Amino acid sequence: MPRCPLFSLVLLSLALPFSAHAAPPNIVIILADDMGYGDLSCYGHPSIRTPNLDRMAAEGMRFTDFYVVSSVCTPSRAALLTGRLPVRSGMAGSSENSVLMANSTGGLPTNEVTIAAALKSKGYATACIGKWHLGHQPEFLPTHHGFDYFFGVRFANNMEPAPGVAKPKQALASLNPKREWWRMALLRGTEIIEQDTDPTALTARYTDEAIRFIKQNKQRPFFLYLAHTYPHAPLFASEKFRGRSPRGRYGDTVEEMDWSVGQVLETLRQEGLVENTFVFFTSDNGPGLGLKLAGGSAGLLRGGKGSTWEGGTRESAIAWWPGKIPANVVNHELASSMDLFNTSLSLAGVALPSDRVIDGVDMTPMLRGRGPSRRQLVFYYHRDQLCAVRKGPFKAHLTQPIGEAPETPLTHPPPFLFQIENDPSERFDVASQHPEILADLLREVEKHKQDLVPGKPQF
Repeated sequence: MPRCPLFSLVLLSLALPFSAHAAPPNIVIILADDMGYGDLSCYGHPSIRTPNLDRMAAEGMRFTDFYVVSSVCTPSRAALLTGRLPVRSGMAGSSENSVLMANSTGGLPTNEVTIAAALKSKGYATACIGKWHLGHQPEFLPTHHGFDYFFGVRFANNMEPAPGVAKPKQALASLNPKREWWRMALLRGTEIIEQDTDPTALTARYTDEAIRFIKQNKQRPFFLYLAHTYPHAPLFASEKFRGRSPRGRYGDTVEEMDWSVGQVLETLRQEGLVENTFVFFTSDNGPGLGLKLAGGSAGLLRGGKGSTWEGGTRESAIAWWPGKIPANVVNHELASSMDLFNTSLSLAGVALPSDRVIDGVDMTPMLRGRGPSRRQLVFYYHRDQLCAVRKGPFKAHLTQPIGEAPETPLTHPPPFLFQIENDPSERFDVASQHPEILADLLREVEKHKQDLVPGKPQF
């Protein structure tokens, strides 16, 4: 029986290379903050309702083995935007701090090439909206890293008030008895436009700015990096979402972020941009488990934010491009946030920088369903220390894992080996059963260390 013409057109659309467009595609990366692997309903959460992200997954590709590069904010974000391990750029952390603090003087070096800077060579309009956390001194802000436009906050919402700034008259002591106000300095470009921004309004304001940017630049290719402040604690939701989620205030913030994703995708639909826009959603690192109900869930994964267990760096991730990325696909291949750098440049037809090591790989064949992942290894760093490595279904811990629960200590010195496809909670050490696999992973570690040239520390 002959195929119907419509079916043939769909197959042809999926077979075409991403670059077969009259113009380079728009690229939108949406980043949550401290959201756990298990915090979306499409990843199994029973009481946080995320219909827009669920629909995005149903219309696109949902990843089960997607990794960010660090279990804390600053190095993770540096890796996403540059495609490089943060130890190469000096953004890995220090013995004093894992992330840039309000009194830090360093930031992402200006000689690092971000996705935004690379795409500008193809005429892209570029915007960073939301949380930056890659240096708050003027020379390190987004507009010095390839972004035409910045609207957002400089670092995490628990790092203010800035020293020497008077407290505002408004008080929110009920939200945190130790502070009257979580002072949020809001910037446009490099200028502080509000010193005491209402934290409950941030998600809605980011969303409005994102929609405005899309509409203003719909006639040219654009790159939008929308990095939400929440669900990083302290938690704030707008009046529309406050008290609505069965999961409490944490659920309120995730559900409002889900609403924001829905608004962005609906804008793309209304503006006729769906066929030429690649959208990717993930989080910067795992949940703050020590915050209890003010933090999220890593689902079956062990550990959370700050740890070298899977829950620290394995994240929910969804790729969406109707007609180009096959719908309703669950992808079990290895992938990394660093791969968004290579993928974005590949989609835009921009050559990779040839003067530095790029650790990302191009995901486009995998996204099209035309081949396996090009990623073979995942390295787990804590600050500038390499702590673990994954290859295929096996993960070796080179050190006693950061974030080890004292009630379940590992009973012998490292290295430890876990078959995490069968044991995602990393409960059963199988090093003694697979010495050849452990030896292979240790050889990969030595090869990596030999090729590694750390950058000047920025912390």
